[in-house]
Amino acid sequence: MEIIRSNFKSNLHKVYQAIEEADFFAIDGEFSGISDGPSVTALTNGFDTPEERYQKLKKHSMDFLLFQFGLCTFKYDYTDSKYITKSFNFYVFPKPFNRSSPDVKFVCQSSSIDFLASQGFDFNKVFRNGIPYLNQEEERQLREQYDEKRSQSNGAGALSYTSPNTSKCPVTIPDDQKKFIDQVVEKIEDLLQSEENKNLDLEPCTGFQRKLIYQTLSWKYPKGIHVETLETEKKERYIVISKVDEEERKRREQQKHAKEQEELNDAVGFSRVIHAIANSGKLVIGHNMLLDVMHTVHQFYCPLPADLNEFKEMTTCVFPRLFLMRVMDIPYLNLEGPDLQPKRDHVLHVTFPKEWKTSDLYQLFSAFGNIQISWIDDTSAFVSLSQPEQVPIAVNTSKYAESYRIQTYADYVGKKREEKQMKRKWTEDSWKEVEPKRLNTQCGSYSLQNHHYHANSLTATSTVGKRNLSPSRAEAGLEARASGEISDTELEQTDPCAEPLSEGRKKAKKLKRMKKDLSPTGSISDSSAKLFEVPDTW
Repeated sequence: MEIIRSNFKSNLHKVYQAIEEADFFAIDGEFSGISDGPSVTALTNGFDTPEERYQKLKKHSMDFLLFQFGLCTFKYDYTDSKYITKSFNFYVFPKPFNRSSPDVKFVCQSSSIDFLASQGFDFNKVFRNGIPYLNQEEERQLREQYDEKRSQSNGAGALSYTSPNTSKCPVTIPDDQKKFIDQVVEKIEDLLQSEENKNLDLEPCTGFQRKLIYQTLSWKYPKGIHVETLETEKKERYIVISKVDEEERKRREQQKHAKEQEELNDAVGFSRVIHAIANSGKLVIGHNMLLDVMHTVHQFYCPLPADLNEFKEMTTCVFPRLFLMRVMDIPYLNLEGPDLQPKRDHVLHVTFPKEWKTSDLYQLFSAFGNIQISWIDDTSAFVSLSQPEQVPIAVNTSKYAESYRIQTYADYVGKKREEKQMKRKWTEDSWKEVEPKRLNTQCGSYSLQNHHYHANSLTATSTVGKRNLSPSRAEAGLEARASGEISDTELEQTDPCAEPLSEGRKKAKKLKRMKKDLSPTGSISDSSAKLFEVPDTW
């Protein structure tokens, strides 16, 4: 069943019933694109760690839009020994609910749009008739707006935009609006005195003027009228005032409240289906489902967290039962604890020229039987051998090669870890140097300014005027050091501000040595990092 905005409400009860009766669900999404950076084939590979896979998809896929959500419910019929299925295709689109609603920005990928078009996908059903939705924060804000409007209404009726104190004291009206408000009040007086007219339609006006009208009427007419804002076909907003008794006023207030609730539910839209799936606590399955779940959480709940473990906790709350991976030797993403860390002693990391193709890699490893290739980027790939004992032989073949390099997976991971730690150390050392340099700059600047002041000032006496040309001891040390006539040690003895400078120089030399060690002519430890063994229970 295809569900769009026009038939969403009429079929929502069928969706709820199918979810309630089902034993488990299957979901699938269609997106406006997959990757805004690497090519789709290079975005992920079969040997990503769970953290790597999550970070890649989060960085390169979340600016696209999930605009079709497929749901299929499965219920087992014990009488006929078969499953009964019900399928729904929802077309979703973040149409703004009102002028203050979020105006969602998203990107498209030509290859994805072309593929969907070739499969007969109807984009009008998305952009013209897509079901709106709100995430949890947007829904919370909208509900607060409605609650605030209701709380500001007093006994006179549905007076939106009034302040809590307007019914107790007159409203302060700006001078340039007094004439406008006086005219409105005069029209209302005529309405109340008339026996024929029951309603008064005011001319369209600005939001500020409507607010003044509501506040004034809340104070001036606590009973006897009902006030509401309507909209013309041209989207112009105007106020309608009606003469009512207390019973009629309450009835209209209830109608207005029901209408607001319906509008709020319409704005939440498709998110109500996701909430029903989540609240059911039933098993959800899908093909390559990590991307679908990430988009579902991102669009209908909240922005994705930066950390994989936080994402696991969030996903567990939304879909308590999901296996979320498609990696060669990690069959699932463990949402309740640490992920499996398989022993990849049969995997090689290979770097090669950009011009190489898959056929070149197959030719390079032709002597090693069946292999499996997982591309990382244009110049590197993982190659898994069928026999781990062949790994040392394959590594040795690249010792004297100029165009390619082969290393074990353990060496590759170990060096990545060392580079990450070294980068962190550089960052920490750089921050440690910032403060001494700043202090030294301040001390030097102060000394120079002080020296300038002494050199250009006059010592005032009643009989003799002399220029004070004698710098302080610290200034003399700074000048001597600048001319190379004094050592760092001597400067430290003469100027207390020089100590951070000397310490900073030492750290700079140490940092320089560290960078030199990481240069191509230097050497990095080739010690391989051991991976955890696969548990016997797996």
